[in-house]
Amino acid sequence: MTAEALHNLQTAERQIQALLGEGQSEQAEALVRSCLASGSGPVNLWKLLANALRQQRRFEESRDIQAMLVDSMPGDLALRFDLAETLLMLGEFERGWREYHYRYSLPHTTRIERKVQVPRWDGRAIPGQTLLIHDEQGFGDNFQFLRLIPWAKQRSGARIILEISSETLSFAKRMEGIDLITPRGTLPPAFNVHCELMSLPMVMGLKIADLPGAVPYLKADPAQLEHWRKRLADLPRPLVGLVWGGRATPNPHRSIPLRTLAPLAMEGITFLSLQKGPQAADAKTPPAGMQLVNLSDEIADFDDTAAILSIADLLISIDSAPVHLSGALGRPAWVMLLNVADWRWSYQGEESIWYPSVRLFRQPKRRDWESVVNHIAAELALWRDRIQ
Repeated sequence: MTAEALHNLQTAERQIQALLGEGQSEQAEALVRSCLASGSGPVNLWKLLANALRQQRRFEESRDIQAMLVDSMPGDLALRFDLAETLLMLGEFERGWREYHYRYSLPHTTRIERKVQVPRWDGRAIPGQTLLIHDEQGFGDNFQFLRLIPWAKQRSGARIILEISSETLSFAKRMEGIDLITPRGTLPPAFNVHCELMSLPMVMGLKIADLPGAVPYLKADPAQLEHWRKRLADLPRPLVGLVWGGRATPNPHRSIPLRTLAPLAMEGITFLSLQKGPQAADAKTPPAGMQLVNLSDEIADFDDTAAILSIADLLISIDSAPVHLSGALGRPAWVMLLNVADWRWSYQGEESIWYPSVRLFRQPKRRDWESVVNHIAAELALWRDRIQ
């Protein structure tokens, strides 16, 4: 390749990346295809093509390109991770879970990788042995995949030790199938085999037909329930929890300002702010007409959140840990999703394969929260009139 040709390709790659960043995926696709017109080209351009197709919700086409690249470069773990997310989005669990194991050793996963010097459990029965299951990622991931521990206990016949974050440890204490719980960061007792919490689907061969399983599988703390029943007793029902902001990583576009939810303000509904973090300050100035009770400063941990969700009539939230907690508790939640949502919400439909009580509201196009909120507002009015 001549220096001029290389320069032109690099310039095109920068242009494609800029177009994708602006959400102009069709233009990006046209440009990248022109660069690949000969049927071959740099790997980065093929990656950009897969990304452009994904942004257009053409997931099967994106998958085919990613699979081709993985077959050619099986040692590229970032490629395998991207393929895993696309496969799981499409419900292709068998290969999806296998490829998802390559989530480790990437820049954003290095901090969670465990170098455990014993074998990983392979899903077989191991009566008389001890199996360490350890969490690894976010709070929502814990709430979603804790459901698998009783199944792992039954399948393995082993003594189960769970190592889990202190923030979600109390929920594990109220579950069955766990013999010993140890907080993350402490030295666990001796064990024979181990497995990451989010590798359980791979080793046990989780299929869509296995979901949702027994729901609810998490319980609120009885003492917290009693406290919050008293705290909320005098508020007019129905009570609707609100969460509008999530962590900036992995996707800052999941969050919205509270003012975006102004169409939800209507008579006959008491909203409860369950928002934590910097965006909790929005609750001090709610949209006009919104009867919002700011509970943010009173919520110390997820046990408080779980108790409130167990009492409230509905949660409306962006994609966040409280959505997973609500679903795991069997409580109703409406979740506002990006046009290309996280893989666990699939790519179409209003129902969640993971949580029967969760309803999905999807952006019709990129960054179109207005349509989502207006849809929810219309449904909320119908819901209010139906339950009153």
